[in-house]
Amino acid sequence: MAFPLPDELRRILFETPGLDQAYLVGGCVRNWRLGLPVEDFDVEVYGTDYNRLASMLAVWGRTDQVGRSFGVVKLTTRSGLAYDFTVPRRDSKTGPGHKGFTTAFDAGIAPREAAARRDYTINSMMYDPRREEVLDYYGGERDLKEGWLRHTTAAFTEDPLRVLRGMQLAGRFDLRAAPETAELCRSIADHHDELARERIWDEWFKWACKSRKPSSGLRFLQDTGWLCHYPEVAAMVGTEQDPEWHPEGDVFVHTGHCCDALTGLAEWQALPASARGGYMFAVLTHDIAKPLVTHRVVRDGRERIVSPGHEEAGGPLADAFLERIHAPRAVREHVGPLVTNHLAHLQTTTDRAVRRLARRLDPETIQGLALVMTADHFGRPPLPKVVPDSVTRLVAMAEALALTDAAPKPILMGRHLVAHGFRPGPNLGKVLHEAFEAQLEGHFETLAQAHGWLLSTDDLPLPRSVRESLSRSGAEAFGQPSR
Repeated sequence: MAFPLPDELRRILFETPGLDQAYLVGGCVRNWRLGLPVEDFDVEVYGTDYNRLASMLAVWGRTDQVGRSFGVVKLTTRSGLAYDFTVPRRDSKTGPGHKGFTTAFDAGIAPREAAARRDYTINSMMYDPRREEVLDYYGGERDLKEGWLRHTTAAFTEDPLRVLRGMQLAGRFDLRAAPETAELCRSIADHHDELARERIWDEWFKWACKSRKPSSGLRFLQDTGWLCHYPEVAAMVGTEQDPEWHPEGDVFVHTGHCCDALTGLAEWQALPASARGGYMFAVLTHDIAKPLVTHRVVRDGRERIVSPGHEEAGGPLADAFLERIHAPRAVREHVGPLVTNHLAHLQTTTDRAVRRLARRLDPETIQGLALVMTADHFGRPPLPKVVPDSVTRLVAMAEALALTDAAPKPILMGRHLVAHGFRPGPNLGKVLHEAFEAQLEGHFETLAQAHGWLLSTDDLPLPRSVRESLSRSGAEAFGQPSR
């Protein structure tokens, strides 16, 4: 299978003087060897310096030297396509964390030496477009075939962020930490707190929205000893479940299966990355409180393992975990309601219950909750992957009420009452609150019905003048005739 080199990039590489030692590197080579789509093309150029590289590329379009400290020149061609070009560099460790380096560019660096500074062997491969061959100095192709994630050299330990990068790579490509790499990661486990907040979140987010087998990323953290930095997740390991309902094993095993199941749902795959990530975190944390509440009871003469109230208790724990990985507030606001309501389909389903559920989920939706519920149910092998009837029924009722993808909105608004002389203030707020509660209970579905409810409810703080105005106006008080 030939490397999918775009014609435009081929012309740039073959027709630009000074680019005779240019190689495709990193993710584009890895994805090609895996048979995956190649979307980003990164080129490393030898035998030149940074400024000369930028000058050579300028004839093809706009060059942005946004990555000067890393030797990166971004070329945006006249066709609108963008490519990253780099010159090789040497990094010297000068301080803690992924920023504790000094960088020196050297036109004399050979490809093997440059490849050695890459994190994992699968990312150290290069492709020579002139010879049409792969330069694989550290066995990346072998590791891809055998499913190993292996560090390139001992310099790996200089940047602890590489462990979290390993987590998301393992999840994205279903890889396992090579034993010697796992040992190396364990040796730097106490450097986790050196990592920048935004970089921790970046790697977790990539795991959440790009993984094809997320459980492999979780297993990578477990194998490398880094799961301890996320105690809410680590506590799942060994938390037992009733084997009749959960034949697959403990809560950690179940959670991994659920995360994997989510990636197989077409509805999840069709979502934008931000939404995919949010649902993945909801599935990851849906049983996060089970370690706190799980215990054994005897029922009907048989001992059972139960976890009462874990969904309600899970909301704060899920939020604590998301805060630990520095998730944005927008993500946390979506995940919490999904966790605390992930068993709602097991309750009696009525129109009232569906309206209340849609309200509790806001800003999430019943449609999104159904994804989490389905993944939860699918994560119990060898039990069959069948969407529960209770979930199907819940979604159908939500569709009938037009509540699958939105929370109910108040029918009666302040402006309706102000038009009849109700002055803004606390009492107006109380009336609107009571009206919305009545709406959720099913006491009215239209403005005309809201008018009738107002006049028939005696204990509302409704001024006499407003009540009289509403009475004189009749059912068309709010501009909507009764039916």
